[in-house]
Formats: sequence, structure tokens, C-alpha cells
Amino acid sequence: MNGLLIACLLIPMITAAVSFISTNSAKLRGATSIAGSGLLLMIAIILLYQVAIGGPVSNQMGGWQAPMGITLIADTLSAILIVVTAIVALSVNIYAIGDISEERIAGGFFTFLNMLIAGVMGAFLTGDLFNLYVWFEVMLISSFALLVLGGNKVQLDGAVKYVAINLISTVLLLTAIGLLYGLTGTLNMADLSMRVPQVENQALVAVVAVLFLIAFGIKAAVFPLYFWLPASYHTLPISVTAVFAALMTKVGIYALMRTFTLIFPGEHSAIDMTLLCLGVLTMILGVFGAMTHSDIRRILAFHVIGSIGFMLLGLGLGSALAMGAAIFYMVHGILIKALLFMIAGIIGKLGGSFELSRLGGLYQERPGFSILFLLAALSLIGIPPLSGFWAKLLIIEAGLHHDAPLIITSVILVSLLTFIPLIRIWSEAFWKPKPLDVELLSAEQSSDEPLDSKTPPSVATGTEVVAPSISLPNKYAWFPVIGLSIIVLLIGFFPGNLIKLSDSAAKSLMNPSTYLDTVLPNRPSVKANANEVQQ
Repeated sequence: MNGLLIACLLIPMITAAVSFISTNSAKLRGATSIAGSGLLLMIAIILLYQVAIGGPVSNQMGGWQAPMGITLIADTLSAILIVVTAIVALSVNIYAIGDISEERIAGGFFTFLNMLIAGVMGAFLTGDLFNLYVWFEVMLISSFALLVLGGNKVQLDGAVKYVAINLISTVLLLTAIGLLYGLTGTLNMADLSMRVPQVENQALVAVVAVLFLIAFGIKAAVFPLYFWLPASYHTLPISVTAVFAALMTKVGIYALMRTFTLIFPGEHSAIDMTLLCLGVLTMILGVFGAMTHSDIRRILAFHVIGSIGFMLLGLGLGSALAMGAAIFYMVHGILIKALLFMIAGIIGKLGGSFELSRLGGLYQERPGFSILFLLAALSLIGIPPLSGFWAKLLIIEAGLHHDAPLIITSVILVSLLTFIPLIRIWSEAFWKPKPLDVELLSAEQSSDEPLDSKTPPSVATGTEVVAPSISLPNKYAWFPVIGLSIIVLLIGFFPGNLIKLSDSAAKSLMNPSTYLDTVLPNRPSVKANANEVQQ
């Protein structure tokens, strides 16, 4: 039994429990959560090293052998995402110390945050579909708690939209799982990989595959069912938005990757074409949505949607090369989205608003911070040699390999259009002079209180605009921003190791024999089949 897999689930759960029963000291609860996420990151790195050296590792819980028992398994893809999730968890926990109000912390913020991380970890590590559903529900319940915690009317409205569409996804997922169990008698993913091709009614199998596509597509915010994301993300505290933007949609993409390479790996050209079309539409509408808004949080929320399209392209192209590009882009997307939302939180703190018309002068006041935003923005656009450049270059390379000029054109076009809303943030928030009323207010106000989105930073009343509340960012906010910036820069300047890991994960996805042998060591082997042929 590999204790690392269990530790990846137990550490965030225990951290959630300890932070719940801790004293009313917000700092103690925060310190507990930071310590837990730091330990989780150490375990995740060890797990990735073990998988990279020795191949997939698995646990059969309770002594029940697969496919009868509960399976936990980590292959290269799972291990990569576990490490990236742990990085985001540690970053958000540190950032939250200076962002979340004591009222929300007392209401259980760190408990729900760590349970959300446990749900994400479980989704990446589970080896059967029913437990994938269970971990999705853990994520949904935890995320709903974070959505409504200390919320106002606007926040509650966003929470209702978020939960409503995700409940539809849950119903579809349960329906698909029930149908698949009825067809095969198993829900273990490795066992399904061998049984699904033997089902006589392949037309019904195709229907089930489409149900999985819709259910996971909703959770990934794929066009046209993405409206819940921009309707809810801008209403939340930045710490919550950062972890949502980094991880929630990526779990949906991971589920699509795992399902359509392991359970439905056969010829499904119609689904591949659907994924490609949805990818292109999601990319384009995401970037156009970003161009139509002037609130920084809404702009970045639409960029989260656009990034999903890039990953769908890799999945839709269906080769190891394309899948490796999608995995690299996923890692880049998780880190860059968390970083940009944390930077947005500091912008709101310094400027007293997230509305571009109310901002200005940040470059003159904070040139170092301005450079951090510029580097993150250029990486999202895909300017060399930053991480976004390699992510998009790999997708273009896959498009060339598949002779797909439309895919290549879409990637280049969307990358160019991404420049427009981000350069607008730069010119409005950083480059232009600070608005006069904000400048006068900033001379009067200074505070170390957290920037909490419980009340809007600026409110329009008729023709009069109420002045925003300006304060200095808490010192804790700078550590994760600087740390994530360094990681993004290192990936950009030294992409080789991540490219190799992504390619290795992609090859394992496209040829899951090692995965199957790890979960089902007694299954008929390739050698046995070869001996039968010789005889």
C-alpha cells in the first residue's frame, strides 16, 4: 500500500478539521491551514518523483482488490496535477490571511477551502467513476459554502446560478454512470477500459459517452454552458476566485481526458470533431467576452473560459502530441490564473476598485508590482519566452502535425485578441494618471484591513459616484504573488522538464497498458496474448 496517495487526501481533510475546531484566532486558523498545505506540497512532490521514476502507483482500499474495491491511483498526469494543486493551495492559504475578513474566517473559510482541495485531490486520484462523482460532490458542497459565506445579495445571486447549473451536471453524470454500470456491471475505470469494447449495444455506449461529455463539459465551463462562471466569480473574495479559477474548471477537463482516453478510447470521430468545434467557440467567445467588460475580475473570468478552449483542442485532436500540449497548457493555465487573480486583488486594494475607469497611476506608485502584472499578462497572451508561449506553440505544433489550419489560425487569432483586454488593464490601471477623486481619497486613507468583496469598492448612486475605499495590501499577499511569478518564469525559461513530463503523461493516456497493469495486475497480459498467437 502506498501511503502517499492516502496522505494526499487525509492532509487537507485533517487540516480542515483542525482549523474548524481551533480557537477563534483567525491567525491561528490561517497558520494551521498554511502548515497543512505546505506539508501537502511536500508529499505531492515526493509522489511525483516516485511516479516519474517507477511508474503509476495504486492503493486498493480496505483490502478489496479491483474491480470490487475502491481504487486510488496516481499516474504521471495525476501526479503533475496533484503538485500544481498543492502549489495553488499553499499560495491561496497564504494570500487569504490578508484578504479574507475575520468574520468569514470565523464562519469556516479555511475549513471549506481545505475540503475543496481534498475534493480536487480525490478527483485526480480516484480510479472509479462513482468515487469521481463523490469527489465532485465534495467540491460542489465546499465551493457552495465558500460562495455564500458572509455574502451579500449579489454574491448569493451568483451562488444560485453556480449551483443550479452544476446540479444539472450532477444529474447528467449520475445518469451516465448508472447507464454505464447497467451495460458493464462495473465502474472501475481500468475494468471499464476492457469491458466497454465488448458491449454489444455500441449505440447506447455512444449515448453514454455524450452524456459524460455534456456533464464534464458543464463543469469545465465549455461553450455554451459557461455563463455560470462569469456570473459568480466576480462576486467573491479574491482568494476564493483565485482557487476557483485555477482548479474548478480544470478538474472537468481532467475528467474528459481520463474518460475519453481510458473508457471510450475507440474511434469516435464525431466526438473529436465536437470537441474541436467547442474548443474553438469557447476560445473565441471567452476572449470576446473579456473585451466587452471593464471590471478586472470579469475580464479575467472570461479569460478562464477562453483557456478551456485551448485544452479542448488538444483533447479533440486525439494524439499523444496534442494531449501533451493540452497537459502543458493546463499546468500553465492553473498557475497563471491563480497569479492574475491575486494580482487583481492587489490592484483593487491599491486603487480601491476593480473598475478600470476608477483606477490609474499604479505604475508610478508601484513599478515593481506593475512589472509582475505585465509579465503575467504577457505569459497569458503567449509572448516568448514565457510559459504561455510554449503552451500555445505546442498546440500549434500539434495542429501542424494533424494538418489542421483552422486550429492553428484560431490559436493565433485568439492569442492576438487576448492582447486587447490585457493591454487595456495595463493602460487604464497602471499607465494613465490616477483619477483626481481617487488621488484625493488615497491621501486621506490608509489601512491594513483585508480587501473583502462583501461590499463593492465603489458604488454609483444616480449621477454621483461614492469614493472607493483605498488601503495598502497586507504583507501576506505579496509572498504568493512573487512565488507564483517565479514559478511561471522558471517554466517559461526552462520548459524542458515540464514538456517531458507532459509528453510522458500523454503517452500513458493514449496507451494505458501500464495503468491497467497497476490496477488489475492479474488481467490478461500482452505476453499471454502473444503466446496464444504463436501456438
